Amino acid sequence: MRFGKIAYLNLLPFDVFIKKYPTPCYFKTFLGLRKSYPARLNKDFLYKRIDAGFISSIAGYESMRLNKATNAGIIARGAVWSVIAIHNPKQKDDYQSASSNALAKVLDVRGEILIGDRALAYKLSHNENSYIDLGQKWWDAHHLGFSFGRLCFNKNAKFYTTMAQSFVNKRIKIPHYILQQRAIESGIAKKDILAYLEHIHYKIGKKEKLALSRFYAKLRLKGIKKPSRF
Repeated sequence: MRFGKIAYLNLLPFDVFIKKYPTPCYFKTFLGLRKSYPARLNKDFLYKRIDAGFISSIAGYESMRLNKATNAGIIARGAVWSVIAIHNPKQKDDYQSASSNALAKVLDVRGEILIGDRALAYKLSHNENSYIDLGQKWWDAHHLGFSFGRLCFNKNAKFYTTMAQSFVNKRIKIPHYILQQRAIESGIAKKDILAYLEHIHYKIGKKEKLALSRFYAKLRLKGIKKPSRF
């Protein structure tokens, strides 16, 4: 059960959840070793170096088609704060995220794409006129929440679907000491982390699935390729 996890603040509630969720001891040992950014986890997942993880939506298409995607994801219903396009006459993709780069192209947004904790730090220290929030841009166009990532698996279907269901149904309170630790690590104040997490949701429902279908359709129309092994 090799699980890969995105090392961003957006999964802080999952970090708290998984500490108490019953798993084999080696699961949590591997989880601590395999933390990275989305594009890297996409590659690890596609090459089956990990069995499951929160995979970028663009890389989770095949998992969805094969019924190997759970109802847990990383979702914004409006502004997301951590996926932005900084105003720039030249297009500059973020090497850490395939989905966000593709989303910008789908939305015809040009600029320097920035994701994760770096984007959140930029948003908190700059004027809103200096960037475009891609979550808000998608919402304005479709009035649907966008799933930036999704918990997908290559095997152990029952274990991961049960775990995902438990996660999305549980109200999670982040202990003060964990919040303090992540604030120090990220350089982002505790109050800003908590405010940010108010913008993140984790349950993929009918509307989020519809949004993903629209996203995949637009990728095809624009000829944007999904990550693959070959």
